[in-house]
Amino acid sequence: MTNDFPKISVSPALKQRMVEAARHLRAEQTPSEEILWQSLRNRRLNGWKFRRQFPIGAFVLDFYCAESRLAVEVDGAIHRQQVEADTMRQSLLEELGIRFVRVTADQVEQDIVGVLRVILAAMER
Repeated sequence: MTNDFPKISVSPALKQRMVEAARHLRAEQTPSEEILWQSLRNRRLNGWKFRRQFPIGAFVLDFYCAESRLAVEVDGAIHRQQVEADTMRQSLLEELGIRFVRVTADQVEQDIVGVLRVILAAMER
């Protein structure tokens, strides 16, 4: 796999807005994102480097590993109301070669070990 980040052409103004949005999201993590981040940060998951709230084009991914081009999305209650938008966003990013693992906030909070197993299995594909 490659270490390169996907290249998406966006205006400098949009890029700056997305960077600011990502900073805000990092500062306002949900409890489930914080739990997962503690298991992913500093290469804690088998040496894989993850970034949190990582902007790509007009989107911000919850967690992203460039080496495996894997995004991990933690879906809280709000995602039940935006299934179509999430599906479209994921499809667009998959066209760039990004793979996805989607887990629920409840899964992270109730079974972090199981969630980490799912992520590791996806890394090995």
